[in-house]
Amino acid sequence: MDEQRGPGGGPPGWWRPERPLRHGPPGRTRRAHEGDGAFGAAAADGGENRRRRRPWRSTVLLTVFVLVGSGFAEHAQEGERVALGSLGRVLLFLAGALLLWRGGHPVPVVFGTVAAVLLYTGAGYPYGPVFLTVAVACFSAVVSGHRHAAWAAMGTFWAGHVLIAHVLYGRLPPSGDRAPSWNQEIVIATWLVALVAVSELARTRREQWARERAERARAARRRADEERLRIARELHDVLAHSISVINVQAGVGLALLDSDPEQARSALTTIKAKSKEALGEVRQVLDTLRAPGAAPRAPAPGLDRLPELVEQAASAGLTVTVEGEPPHLPPGADLAAFRIVQEALTNVVRHSGSREARVRIERGGGRLRLRVDDDGPATGADAGGSGNGLAGMRERAAALDGTIEAGPRPDGGFRVLAVLPIEAEEDR
Repeated sequence: MDEQRGPGGGPPGWWRPERPLRHGPPGRTRRAHEGDGAFGAAAADGGENRRRRRPWRSTVLLTVFVLVGSGFAEHAQEGERVALGSLGRVLLFLAGALLLWRGGHPVPVVFGTVAAVLLYTGAGYPYGPVFLTVAVACFSAVVSGHRHAAWAAMGTFWAGHVLIAHVLYGRLPPSGDRAPSWNQEIVIATWLVALVAVSELARTRREQWARERAERARAARRRADEERLRIARELHDVLAHSISVINVQAGVGLALLDSDPEQARSALTTIKAKSKEALGEVRQVLDTLRAPGAAPRAPAPGLDRLPELVEQAASAGLTVTVEGEPPHLPPGADLAAFRIVQEALTNVVRHSGSREARVRIERGGGRLRLRVDDDGPATGADAGGSGNGLAGMRERAAALDGTIEAGPRPDGGFRVLAVLPIEAEEDR
């Protein structure tokens, strides 16, 4: 218990609302929060992947497939469409090669691919797998979040095809070509709508997966923070109580070293026993860090160790009177109750001029009431504490939906009152 009581009868110095702490530079914190959403995480990951590598393998395979497939389409449509020449093969290669930048620049790629395919179609070259490049470019644009650009590109593609097939067909190769039926245009429009719909579905699923990943990451960070706070509370409670007793006994030993060596020896024996016990409890807490998920080697302390706590307080010169019998509690509530009493008694040892304290235990209405009183006055002594004791008690109580009240009593002294629900096993 590191809190310091102020002199006189006023409120203690640590009886102030706790402020939330911020760690790190404000700008960095703000950027972290801005990137905490699903889209922020997905955009950051996607940007890094794009900077790292381009889709060379898939682009090469698709381009080769388009070139080879168009060669077969040329033989199948011989006499109906213009034979592939150098320009046709360049347009096929361009439509496929543009897809290499579809991850980093999806909008220019989708419009560039549409333009290349429309030029290829307007030149009268054979229909074939070249239209697959438009599908891939549209899919990439929609999935990356450029929905309106993809829709505009598909509308441009359909309008360009209608213009070529129904308006300019007489002026474009092959000669003698006739306008196709409008049913064909309806089929093409349906194909484009289906392509956009599939792309939108993939985009929705990708965003959902990104949100789920971000939520899992936030939950993991939250669990890590809670575990870190729990370990910090345990270490604080163990060390504050033990070091307070050691500090008192060291003072007694130094004062009596010359005048009463036997009493000084007794103080040193207490210091040795208490330091050994503190090391054991600290080792038990740290074991949870070394072996995640492993069962603790020793049971967590509870109110059944209250007599031991009273004896330790007595070795520090504090007489503790216990009223009421410790009830059988769930493990979490039992540990919280023990630590709260331990912290309150440590506060009396360190910051109160009284050498007597009273612990009252009451159970009723599904709640456990723990009251620790001393008659004061506050000494104002400070052992270099950090002020985390009251915060730790409140966190323990809040974890069980309980409350902590601490402050000076009207008739002098100080009181800590904890109310903990104990009806159900907690799993928090």
